[in-house]
Amino acid sequence: MSLEALSNLAQVIGAVAVVAGIAFGWYQVRQFQAQQRNAITAEVCRAFYSPDLASAVRLLYSLPDGISAAELRARGSEYEQAAIISNTAFETMGLLVYRRIAPFDIVVELAGGMITVTWRKVASWIATIRIEQSQPSWAEWFEWLAHQVETEKSKSEPAYIRCRDWSPHGHGWVDRRRHRRGGHPCD
Repeated sequence: MSLEALSNLAQVIGAVAVVAGIAFGWYQVRQFQAQQRNAITAEVCRAFYSPDLASAVRLLYSLPDGISAAELRARGSEYEQAAIISNTAFETMGLLVYRRIAPFDIVVELAGGMITVTWRKVASWIATIRIEQSQPSWAEWFEWLAHQVETEKSKSEPAYIRCRDWSPHGHGWVDRRRHRRGGHPCD
């Protein structure tokens, strides 16, 4: 083999190696993103299963929608504490969704109803806190998230209706591939 042929072969091998390196790097980044999304999803799940949040939401669900701050406070300090706990959890979640750290679709599926109902219960109380504390941005991300979730949930039926014919055995790799791209298997 001539020196020129060897040189051409080395260039082809080099180009193939660069392309393979780029493809492998792209694949690794995609894998890392999937792992990161799964880790964040697990953390979101843990946040919504905290005993403190569960107790707070239980108390708040017993309240009428739009209860005033005075009425909420008259029921006892545990009600205002419940409002603060739920506000803190949903405020954090709203910011994480906005920053695209927490996946919006997971938050909607996991706690969309809880977020919107809790917002309806405490919105008037939050408006009062904003005035009392001269802090118009108080609970801003909770309010934003509640409106986003309400809009999203109004676009589709609840999962128990939408997914009634879905099976965990599905169509194998096709369902898994759709789910990875962000589609839901029962859409």
